[in-house]
Amino acid sequence: MVLTELPIEEKFGLQSQIRRCSVSIPSNIAEGAGRNNKNEFYQFLGIAFGSTYELQTQLLLIDLNFISEAKIAPLKELLTEIQKMIYSLKESLKL
Repeated sequence: MVLTELPIEEKFGLQSQIRRCSVSIPSNIAEGAGRNNKNEFYQFLGIAFGSTYELQTQLLLIDLNFISEAKIAPLKELLTEIQKMIYSLKESLKL
């Protein structure tokens, strides 16, 4: 896995932040969906969408400093698809 290649000094900082952020994306979508309120769901999708950009930034930092683009590229592509899906879902909920 890409995170295992981080230098030891980054294992607990950046690695932990990436994991928390990655968990935050689907967690916010699920929590918003469970609210049974379109406006709240929209709000939680916004939080999840923001987390995708936070994760994207963290991956860019890794790419610039620690791990090759070839190993990060698949994660970036997947993240872009997730961003598109969340954006489309948000658009479908607009009043």
